[in-house]
Amino acid sequence: MNDIKIRNWLSHFRQRGVSEALVEIYAEYIKTLVGNSVPVIFEFEHLSRLMGVDQTRFRAMVNSPSSFYRTFYIKKRLGGLREISSPFPSLLMCQDWIYKNILINIPIHPCAHGFAPEKSIFTNATPHLKARCLLKMDIKDFFPSIKINWVANFFNQIGYADNVSFYLASLCCKEGRLVQGSSTSPYLTNILLYGLDQRLFGLAKTYNMTYTRYADDLTFSGEYIPHTVIDIVKSIILDFGLKPNSEKTRLQIDKNQKIVTGLSVAGDSLSAPRSFKRELKKELHFIRKFGYESHLAKKKIRKPFYLDSLIGKVNFWLQAEPNDQHAKQALVTLRELYESRKI
Repeated sequence: MNDIKIRNWLSHFRQRGVSEALVEIYAEYIKTLVGNSVPVIFEFEHLSRLMGVDQTRFRAMVNSPSSFYRTFYIKKRLGGLREISSPFPSLLMCQDWIYKNILINIPIHPCAHGFAPEKSIFTNATPHLKARCLLKMDIKDFFPSIKINWVANFFNQIGYADNVSFYLASLCCKEGRLVQGSSTSPYLTNILLYGLDQRLFGLAKTYNMTYTRYADDLTFSGEYIPHTVIDIVKSIILDFGLKPNSEKTRLQIDKNQKIVTGLSVAGDSLSAPRSFKRELKKELHFIRKFGYESHLAKKKIRKPFYLDSLIGKVNFWLQAEPNDQHAKQALVTLRELYESRKI
């Protein structure tokens, strides 16, 4: 199949009278890209046509991507605000094209579980089941720490010309960095941090530990984890030009409640955390006892999608514990309530 693609391209150039010397130069470029399972892109107009965007708007996006984002803030679980930059539909379309046609074809480390096909918080947590010791660490300012030159270098390394690499990198960045909210940022970090994952995997193997990463969350588990491992991990993170978030470093030993990406790994199988289930059961109890509207009034709940969020939480509970009867009954109750409110 690759040979056919290459021959078709070369035939295309010869039919248009391109000199044989130039065809040979193009041939090497095409072979590299086809060999890496990514689309052949020659220049600005070619890329804009592939993405289906008129050149004037495409030039504006490449030269000033920051103008094509809407920025807002959401509360962090542990306090503070997280900045989210949502790309305009036209830029999002370009980012989706890059993800589907280029990024998804690039392998990532097996230890990376975030935002990857057939992986999830569940696959990230499962390797740590029943571990006696659990070390959780975090990378600070994760997406903004990845600069545009990292991204451009990656596109260059898989075969794209310097100018094409810049166009692609610019569409993935805002103000010269990856941005939280872009559809390309999560998978790009997986690709760009392959070396980091490999080093941390090697460290884990040396100490008989298991290692996984979900975005900026690093998790190590094993029968014994010495405190000295923390400083080694920090030094490796710093070597990659990133910063460890010391405030989120936790080493748990023989603790019953061990949570990895929102899931309890203390037992033989994954489960929703006890505190999560306790709070959810309390909410459901009050709804059954006082009625939905009275519960909202008593708790002064003004969230417009509160019922949807409860259903989402119960669905998460059932994903973790599909045979739990409390969760099954809760879902029936909430769905009935949801349907009754649609009438």
